[in-house]
Amino acid sequence: MWDLDGTRSPRYATDVAARLPDPLYLAIGRILTHRRFHPIHTRLYRWSGGRGPVGRALGVDMILLAVRGRRSGEPRTVPLVAVRDGASWLVVGSNAGKEWTPGWVHDLRLGPAVDVTHRRTVVSHAAREAAPHEYERLWAAVATAYPGFEVYRGRTARAVPIFVLDPIPAD
Repeated sequence: MWDLDGTRSPRYATDVAARLPDPLYLAIGRILTHRRFHPIHTRLYRWSGGRGPVGRALGVDMILLAVRGRRSGEPRTVPLVAVRDGASWLVVGSNAGKEWTPGWVHDLRLGPAVDVTHRRTVVSHAAREAAPHEYERLWAAVATAYPGFEVYRGRTARAVPIFVLDPIPAD
């Protein structure tokens, strides 16, 4: 089922996501976290305006997260699965269950100012790591939206961080 804007119907996409076998989640994760895939996904996202499967797939939105590199100071853009929590976005540093934390997590911990592109809209956000008292509620939200996060968390011994990206009000 497709919506009028060219994206999958959220109800249909979520139903599909709830039925996928673990190996398929792992394959999706390997592709989405591969460093050679990021520039391709970013270009396709910008070209399409975040429409279709590069902008929304399996019931979740994709965003482009622009953050300053912690070592280089250069801007870095990473396509990420994101879940809405009110006006904020939730992003998960699962790295598809790999044992190492993704680089963008370290970047966010050192500098919380980011730009989020959702479709063709770019908004400045302040990133913060989920506090312990809110982690389980947020985890339930992201795991419900994309069950693959449970698969990824089960494959790694490290803590899987959740970041809340709060929009910065325009002056």
